[in-house]
Amino acid sequence: MALSLPKISRRKKRIGRGIGARGAKSGRGQKGQKSRAGYTRKFGHEGGQTPLYMRLPKGRGTKQWPASLRVKSLALEVSRLPHVAQDGIVGPGSLRKAGVLKRKTHRIKLIGSDKVAAKYTVRVHAASPAAVKAVEDAGGKVEIIK
Repeated sequence: MALSLPKISRRKKRIGRGIGARGAKSGRGQKGQKSRAGYTRKFGHEGGQTPLYMRLPKGRGTKQWPASLRVKSLALEVSRLPHVAQDGIVGPGSLRKAGVLKRKTHRIKLIGSDKVAAKYTVRVHAASPAAVKAVEDAGGKVEIIK
């Protein structure tokens, strides 16, 4: 004996086939351009109002990049090294654990010329010459990462 299941799919609603069943206007409202056969809306047309793509500024230069794609740099002061160091190492991982580095996409630049008390290994994307000198004078080293 074959088991037959009931149909789950609905039949398509046939509009425009008499007054009683979505006839007359066929769901297109009253008169007007949008009610006529063959009507297609032009992309970006806003009925005479200046379209959005024309109201926005032309994307010239680097500042037109969306914020999510812009490369942001995080300035790390030499004086903050004792607060973020873990076992004498300062890098993206230790900065993230300390709550200084919020996103993985941020680049880190070491700045400042304060004296450093302890010996640190600092891994950053960029560093100012004065900051490198301050860390190296204390016996540490600065590694530039990509």
